[in-house]
Amino acid sequence: MPLTMREGISGMWCHRWMELRELRAFVAVAEEGGLSAAARRLHITQPALSQTMSTLERQLGVELLVRSSTGVRLTDAGMTLLTEARAVLARHDRALHTMAAYTTDGCRVLRLGIPLELPSDLLAASLEQLTSACPETRVQARHLSTAAQLAALQAGELDVGLLRERPAGQEFDAHLVARENLGVLLAAEQAAELSGPDGVRLDALGGLEWVGFPRSGSPAWYDEITAILRSHGLSLGPAAPDDQVLIAEVKLAAVNTGKAFALAPPNWSQPLPDTITWSALAGHPIVRRTWAVWSAESHRRDLANFIVGFDEHLLRL
Repeated sequence: MPLTMREGISGMWCHRWMELRELRAFVAVAEEGGLSAAARRLHITQPALSQTMSTLERQLGVELLVRSSTGVRLTDAGMTLLTEARAVLARHDRALHTMAAYTTDGCRVLRLGIPLELPSDLLAASLEQLTSACPETRVQARHLSTAAQLAALQAGELDVGLLRERPAGQEFDAHLVARENLGVLLAAEQAAELSGPDGVRLDALGGLEWVGFPRSGSPAWYDEITAILRSHGLSLGPAAPDDQVLIAEVKLAAVNTGKAFALAPPNWSQPLPDTITWSALAGHPIVRRTWAVWSAESHRRDLANFIVGFDEHLLRL
């Protein structure tokens, strides 16, 4: 939820919008003394963190960090922001702690992060279980990438996220909720030429460009896909820009040129034009997994019931 700052450093924050995750990111950079260490602490990529810092400086209209080969140091404005940011975050965390006394047994809002292209029936059983056990709970869903969900979970802005990669460490608990054998979207004429009895062989896609998503959105999942594609002899072009959102229309437009392919699950929810065909990949070489991830310190009853509901979906796979 964006936080409006209407007062602050010599009026510098007047009518500016900042998010708690941006403040937490800035504090991490200041405390770690560098972008690389702060990115590891926040479980995001260094380019994504650098972009967040540049955006924050642009929003405020001041230089906050002096960057060098040995790390970063704070400007005078940066030192002032660090003091103010710590105070805002401490106030936010105290509010959450205070409200926990009212929400532990009967929570009212469950903040959920979801990626693009979820299986259409994935949430049905979980929502049914949640409604049955905790009818007073309302779900607030936000579309976010895996990296953005991790940052929001760490900032206390999400209660549970559906991520494409399982986070390392002890900070979060995770539960596998979906496994999808990805197939391929091709121009219809190409699909007819390349399809065999078991589907399209991955190495038959040589010469076509993969319509990929930005690596910053889910680094581990991106690296897994690209490693598989390269192992089958495919030559990949440059990664998608960090600000590109791989929506259905982008995939379909690229595939329709006959020069590209895209990966998609068999039950892809978007309707396909007659000029594009979905085909299975022979041998199912690319499996997309989705994990439900939440704070290891959570004791919410409604969250537990929500997670339990995913088991019914897995049993059908």
